[in-house]
Amino acid sequence: MRARDLAVEYESVSLDSDATEAARLMAEHRLPALLVLDEQGEPKAILPASQMVKVLVPTYVIEDPTLAAVVDEKHADRLCQALIGRSVGDCLSSKAVPPPIADPDDTALEVAALMAQVRSPLVAVVEKAKDGRHLLGVITASHLLHELLGASGKLDPAS
Repeated sequence: MRARDLAVEYESVSLDSDATEAARLMAEHRLPALLVLDEQGEPKAILPASQMVKVLVPTYVIEDPTLAAVVDEKHADRLCQALIGRSVGDCLSSKAVPPPIADPDDTALEVAALMAQVRSPLVAVVEKAKDGRHLLGVITASHLLHELLGASGKLDPAS
């Protein structure tokens, strides 16, 4: 299996995309992360769902988690208001690094090694061309596991 064969279409957003819409995409499709593209459509960053959740939690609760127990449900139900007026770029961690990128000819093991090395839930598959780089798709950790288990006969064929 090569990366080009494992790559699938995947939800992506831009740095300027609305944060609430990005969170909705994650929730509706149960995605572990979104691929963030730059102005040229090239992979710029990965926005993990856990980072979006972190944006929702007030800083004082992150600094002292015991305070979470004293916040009433009425206030907790309004956490998503923290996304209003924010862009995806606003939600990215200041430590966000470029996403891992696989070459279309990389093997499944090379993709797995890259994913493990950078601890990423997804890898972008990008083809280099004379006119720039083109995103072919994304390989998620769960999709990679599914394919590897299927190839080894360790997965129920009905799944």
